[in-house]
Amino acid sequence: MARIPTTVMLSAVFSLGLGAQTVKASASPAGDTVEHRSFFSAALQRDLSYEVVLPVGYAESQQRYPVLYLLHGWAGDETNWVNLTHLVELASKYRLLIVTPRAENSWYVNSATTPADRYEDAITHDLIAEIDANYRTIASQHERAVAGLSMGGYGAMLYTLKHPELFGVAASLSGAFAGPAGIEDVMPQLKPSTDAAFGPPGSAERRDDDLDTWIARDDPSSLPYLFLECGTTDPLLASNRRVVAQLSARRFAYEYHEMPGSHTWSFWDHALLMMLDVIAQQLHVEPAAPASRAAAAHTTPHGKEPHVSSLR
Repeated sequence: MARIPTTVMLSAVFSLGLGAQTVKASASPAGDTVEHRSFFSAALQRDLSYEVVLPVGYAESQQRYPVLYLLHGWAGDETNWVNLTHLVELASKYRLLIVTPRAENSWYVNSATTPADRYEDAITHDLIAEIDANYRTIASQHERAVAGLSMGGYGAMLYTLKHPELFGVAASLSGAFAGPAGIEDVMPQLKPSTDAAFGPPGSAERRDDDLDTWIARDDPSSLPYLFLECGTTDPLLASNRRVVAQLSARRFAYEYHEMPGSHTWSFWDHALLMMLDVIAQQLHVEPAAPASRAAAAHTTPHGKEPHVSSLR
């Protein structure tokens, strides 16, 4: 397992078939298989790379599986979740297929300035079609989840709010929710990527990709369950609390946890178990080995219980 760094990172489709893909597979200590693939995305007009964590026993069975699309953060790539967390080990407890796509520093949107960078279309259409065509998935909203960390947490929330028909549950770890609405004030280094993704301040694209716009517009009863976690010393904590207050005011179905930690891989690695457990519960995924919410509590940083607010 790669050493988990403590530096800050905002990390978080029409299929041509397996014959047109590049494949690299490696066995994990837990017995899962991690595959690295790429395919031609019609939205991007170029290849899009992704990794897949297959459930234990996938090759020997004919079973179909729910899918989790797990999004990386700013300055990250499709390998981060596998290389920098215990994802493979934790995923071995669930009958769940996990896909981690590469999205550059796109903020997971159709770029306001670069027509070729249509990452929202590439992920929500091309990639889902690619996975359903080439893996034994259960191709249903109720068997599909999206989650991510930081920039990827923003992307997961945006996709769910804009495309509620696609996902049965969504999750965010340390979501960079102010991406189109002033995150540069907290992290100035992000300005080139937010300008490229959303256009200049005040643009129509910024308003259309602002979570506030969709939280105010959507019918809460039509949205899937939302799971959010953030560290108590994370520089993005204020924006996470603001979004949670809006979800609460509009009576969305959600749960929110604050735990000791900052915007680091150590925090995200700790947060994974609870997130995966909630996603499995919401998708009615039977665990391959006993796992419980109580186990998640024992993995919180410094042994402290998380602060929880929720509306069901």
